[in-house]
Amino acid sequence: MKATKLALVILAIAVALFIMLPSLSWAAEDGAALYKANCSACHGADAAGKAAIKAPAVKGKTEADIKKALETPKHAATKKKVNDEQVKAIADYLQGLK
Repeated sequence: MKATKLALVILAIAVALFIMLPSLSWAAEDGAALYKANCSACHGADAAGKAAIKAPAVKGKTEADIKKALETPKHAATKKKVNDEQVKAIADYLQGLK
């Protein structure tokens, strides 16, 4: 009986941690992975841009630059995919590419 209660308590804690971990502030977003998933198709893996599709280089862009670009109609779909914390992570990654 005690073992069953202990197992249930451990399971409840594990479920609570599983739900909470993604939203904890120390669980920082990986800017490189976010860039690759949301931006590299148009702006290139090296962030140097793609002239053929008129996608500018984004190497070294700031968070403000990215937020401004996301306000344009051509980035509407991307804007729906990323939140402010993720934009900051992407900007931090791009700043490191200088």
